[in-house]
Amino acid sequence: MQNENQTIIDELNGFLKGQYMGIHAYEHFIQNTDEHDLKRAFQKIQQEHKFHTMRVAERIQNLGGTPVTDEGIVGTVSDFINKFITPSNRNDLIKKAIVGEGYYGISLSEKMALGDLDPESNRMVQEIIDRDYRHLTTLNSLLH
Repeated sequence: MQNENQTIIDELNGFLKGQYMGIHAYEHFIQNTDEHDLKRAFQKIQQEHKFHTMRVAERIQNLGGTPVTDEGIVGTVSDFINKFITPSNRNDLIKKAIVGEGYYGISLSEKMALGDLDPESNRMVQEIIDRDYRHLTTLNSLLH
């Protein structure tokens, strides 16, 4: 059972790293705007990503694994680079969030969800991806 679960745990930990990348990306977006409505929207999305990390971490624990606690080395390097290339213009900031949410949040997660997940884990990941699609709708509505 442990060996069987290890593949699922590894997949979920990969997904969890992506959630941490999203949390850190939104932190940069929040820090780079003084517009109250935009800051609130980013904070709400970031809070949902934080909630998702708790759900995924709990699932990993229930499968007998240990959840990762950060985005890993690739995410750390990406986070470092993003600190220097985060735009401060409203629409550019929103567009960067859309790319991050759409490509990293959804596209890569959907590919992962096609992998070796059990039905319960797959259902949870699909719910999170569905929520990420709503984030895209919110972000698109903020563009001027």
